[in-house]
Amino acid sequence: MSTDLLVILPIILPLTMAGFCAVFWLRPGWQRWITVTGMTLMAAAAFALLAGVLSQGVMVSQPGNWAAPFGIAIVADPLSALAVAAASLVALAASVYAFRGVSENALHGGFFPLFCGLMVGVNGAFLTGDIFNLYVWFEVLLVCAIGLLVVHRDGVNLDAAVKYAALNLFGTTMFLTAVAFLYGAAGTLNFADLARVVPELGASAGLTFALVLFLLSLGVKAAAFPLFFWLPIAYHTTPPVVSALFGALLTKVGIYAAFRIFMLLFEGTTGLVGEIVVWMAAITMITGAIAALVQTDLRRMLAFLIVSGMGYLMMGLALSTPEGLGAASFYLIHDIIVKGAVFLLAGVIAVAAGSSDLTKIGGLIRTHPVLAVIFLGAGLSLAGLPPFSGFWAKVLVADAAFDGARPVLGGIALGTGLVSLLCVVKIWMEAFWKTGPEGMRVTARLPLVMMVPATALVLVSLAIGLYADPLMDMAARAGAGLADPSAYIEAVMGAGE
Repeated sequence: MSTDLLVILPIILPLTMAGFCAVFWLRPGWQRWITVTGMTLMAAAAFALLAGVLSQGVMVSQPGNWAAPFGIAIVADPLSALAVAAASLVALAASVYAFRGVSENALHGGFFPLFCGLMVGVNGAFLTGDIFNLYVWFEVLLVCAIGLLVVHRDGVNLDAAVKYAALNLFGTTMFLTAVAFLYGAAGTLNFADLARVVPELGASAGLTFALVLFLLSLGVKAAAFPLFFWLPIAYHTTPPVVSALFGALLTKVGIYAAFRIFMLLFEGTTGLVGEIVVWMAAITMITGAIAALVQTDLRRMLAFLIVSGMGYLMMGLALSTPEGLGAASFYLIHDIIVKGAVFLLAGVIAVAAGSSDLTKIGGLIRTHPVLAVIFLGAGLSLAGLPPFSGFWAKVLVADAAFDGARPVLGGIALGTGLVSLLCVVKIWMEAFWKTGPEGMRVTARLPLVMMVPATALVLVSLAIGLYADPLMDMAARAGAGLADPSAYIEAVMGAGE
């Protein structure tokens, strides 16, 4: 398979499936199978791309044979290839789960075309080599996400969609303004070309303003403190399959964009910006975990744990060292998989007990012991306990902070992990251990199409925890590539020669 085709397949496949789903608009049953088939092919293409990047290095496709920096570049390096592979696993799991986890209103309102469209935006954002096209993929994501919020035609979802749209449109507008100021200062939009040009420019008001706007806009996209309040409003009201896609992927696109922009254009976070990102990371971790601990609704608790997890990812950016960026890359893959798993399991719990309100359910360890074991595995990974991927993810991030002379940040990371463990213990005690309240509606038989994909993601986390070396090596390559982008620049700028 040619390099050009391999790099663009993770974008082309879901786009094609979105088109097929639209053609068969009146046949939602066909759309289910089209989407599962498309997500299976996308996962195969994503892992083929990852294997190609690991063996050949940075891979570049320039559609139309317009050489950089004039054409559109699609670029796969270790970080983007890893992110696409992890996202494809969650998308495949969600597509299977959607056989039973989607309402009739949503099925007839375009759920599956929007699902596929969301994956086009996610993979496009991970693979784009052009900062303006990153904005375009953000817009694709935003449109499809809003569609998935409103397609169920529920008043609560409509309210959440309005708030989600307002805050994210504000963030996107700031991002586009920053791109305009950057283009005015540098005269180019290609990431690799910007990485050559921007460091050679002297300090200017335009570049400073762009830097500030990038920090604010990507803070909104990544749900960082103090810009995260839109996330728990929107995520806990959506159906579980949508929450899983949002929780696993959308904020990760925001932090990925921050890695790419700050490391390529501004050579990391230094000086005052570095200190701001350090404290944003610390406070994001703390506030997310503490807010999660006081919740009584399971999915709202998980939504705040998404916020807390973003603090760990921001630590890598705050450190801007190969070790810190490598640790954040490992954490990114872990978080995509585990957040997808826990939100899918939250949906299974709601089916089993009739509610996601922890005060209204209980006793599930006696009625559904298999579900109890699977959720325990996901919870242990979420809290950072062995033998799951979360243990290595949090240890690597904390270790990078201590090695990077940020002991306070490392201590906060470990302390936040303990608060996350308390959240998992609370869920376990309330939903599984305590006696169920009188009148609780229990569903005796849980659909396999909901249990199997969630279980598969938990098993992936377990496999990573038990055999962490391969992902550690790949994450280290991703971190080294972010810290020293010379291979990225050479691959993109030399692709048309």
